[in-house]
Amino acid sequence: MEEKQLLFEKYEIGKLLGKGTFAKVYYGKELSTGESVAIKVIKKDQVQKEGMMEQITREISVMRRVRHPNIVEIKEVMATKSKIFFIMEYVKGGELFAKLVSKGRLNEESARKYFQQLISAVDFCHSRGVYHRDLKPENLLLDENEDLKVSDFGLSALPDEQLSRNDGLLHTQCGTPAYVAPEVLRRKGYDGAKADIWSCGVILYVLLAGFLPFQDENLMNMYKKIFKADYELPMWFSVDSRRLISKLLMADPERRITIQGIMRVPWFRKSFTIARAFSIKDLQNLEKEQENDDEEGMSSKQGGIIRKSPSSPAFFNAFELISSMSSGFDLSSLFEIKGKASSMFTSRSSARDVMRKLEKMAKVMRYKVYRSKPFKLKMQCPEEGRKGRLLVTAEVFKVAPEVTVVEFLKSSGDTLEYNKFCEEEVRPALKDIVWTWQGTSSGNAEVDSKEDLEQ
Repeated sequence: MEEKQLLFEKYEIGKLLGKGTFAKVYYGKELSTGESVAIKVIKKDQVQKEGMMEQITREISVMRRVRHPNIVEIKEVMATKSKIFFIMEYVKGGELFAKLVSKGRLNEESARKYFQQLISAVDFCHSRGVYHRDLKPENLLLDENEDLKVSDFGLSALPDEQLSRNDGLLHTQCGTPAYVAPEVLRRKGYDGAKADIWSCGVILYVLLAGFLPFQDENLMNMYKKIFKADYELPMWFSVDSRRLISKLLMADPERRITIQGIMRVPWFRKSFTIARAFSIKDLQNLEKEQENDDEEGMSSKQGGIIRKSPSSPAFFNAFELISSMSSGFDLSSLFEIKGKASSMFTSRSSARDVMRKLEKMAKVMRYKVYRSKPFKLKMQCPEEGRKGRLLVTAEVFKVAPEVTVVEFLKSSGDTLEYNKFCEEEVRPALKDIVWTWQGTSSGNAEVDSKEDLEQ
């Protein structure tokens, strides 16, 4: 019997799904849950030899920023001395391109559904300062429910790339020629958001027509057509879809429709629902969770934290504090994992004083407060965010007679909104009781250096 290949005793590696220049993708299974995953395996020496390490680190940084129902999720990153492993959501429906090849073209209803999901994902990326730059049907996958998932962020750009020159524009020419915006081909700098919208327009055309709007055996002739937005609309296109495509495939980027404009178009809005990921638990579930918290055992030990009676704060193991302040070779801290983002500070105030200060802060911010334990509370933002309402858990631990540790954990909501909450709200409000911050949220960790991956 063939022995199953295991990855860090956590994942079972199965059949090869595909391979590219620098990576192979395998089907995998998480041993503890049985959940199917895709495992992307990259050889370090190969990417270092080709100078591609920056692209790998950028892809990690991008994917931990963009968690959305219509974007392939990166679950975890692991590494050995010779390989890097991306553990990703397994999308078993294949490429949208394959569906187009088999069907020729889609009916208007199906094309609209995929275009709506594409725009929803792209809008979310842009709100995070991420520009895909290689949108095409081959990079759009379908899950078991026939819902679209955007993949392959290897050519994506981040805000710092726009800041590399004083004009605030991107200058790297990349992407697939037939889907690339004319301003990208001109090499004079371009707005990443507007370039992505052009690519979305080409994709919508292909979904409805079954072929490309700009094609020619001679590449330069094809470029000339792109520069002029010289294309023909098939007779079966509806009047409304023709009107939208003409606004998407506008050669002048300044006159091109924006995503906000797209979302106001009646053709687009038909049966459109905004995808919302990781929505907050409703009030009843929160209250039930608090009741369960109150029924915890008197002295259960969890992750270095020893629980005591409700009348005193939990004791925070000093070893746990030291561990949290030192970072080893753990790539998972480079991005948000399963919605977890946290930060902590030490204080010389008593646990009760800290709790009073936290509640006062929440009241000023108009956050709803759920006090599940004497030294643990949940704060819920009154306004809807990108991923529902932000819910932050704060818990106070005792380290020494005159030292307490306060840990903040994002229970649900958006990581960037959580980071903003910590930096702009929590730090100023609590500065008079903070001794020292012991680190920033995991969601803040940027992949701006290559040392961790190159070891």
